[in-house]
Amino acid sequence: MRILLVEDERRLSEAISHILEKQNYTVDTVYDGEDGYHYIMSDIYDLVILDVNLPKMNGFEVLRKMRDEGNSTLVLMLTARSQVDDRVEGLNLGADDYLPKPFETKELLARLKALLRRSQSIEDDVKTIGDIRYDALNYKLTKQGKSVALTNLEGQLLDLLITRKSMIISKDTIIQKLWGFDSRADDNNVEVYIFFLRKKLKYLNSNVSIKTSRGIGYSLEVKTDV
Repeated sequence: MRILLVEDERRLSEAISHILEKQNYTVDTVYDGEDGYHYIMSDIYDLVILDVNLPKMNGFEVLRKMRDEGNSTLVLMLTARSQVDDRVEGLNLGADDYLPKPFETKELLARLKALLRRSQSIEDDVKTIGDIRYDALNYKLTKQGKSVALTNLEGQLLDLLITRKSMIISKDTIIQKLWGFDSRADDNNVEVYIFFLRKKLKYLNSNVSIKTSRGIGYSLEVKTDV
């Protein structure tokens, strides 16, 4: 699960990132509204935590612009403002929830989980393709009672492949989704995690395999009996 945090208070941003990463979220951070908008429009994030008081472009402007352009990414707004009118404005512009500062860690996590639950049913946490079931909450891959644990990045990669199973996913897209724009990850990182996933699918003797389209990317393939 990849989250974008748009917060200009550096210490608060670092604290929130640390909290979320301990909960196995992958977090990218930016510190002004313009960068936040451009990152959001990459469409690689599952949820955005968006502060209202930002330099260059405030949170309301970012939210209005992204919604006007059809971006439906979940947005949790953060603000030091507690007035009802400000909360109403954010919700009317398309925010999915609103959390005034200061807040307790447990409330932030509860609101995030509620938003993510709202966007997909509990059944969607367990995804099936071919003869395997992937439990995205527990990073567990199962075939007929035999299971294997996945790491965070292995799980994110498999989830991406399952979600876009009818598409060939490029290495660039995988890098952006798993490691983010500012990482030093390259094609070799992708190849390593594809190798890890292939080993685990082979361990389960699954009829699901990862197909390489040379020079294009990867996709899932289900072998059927002839």
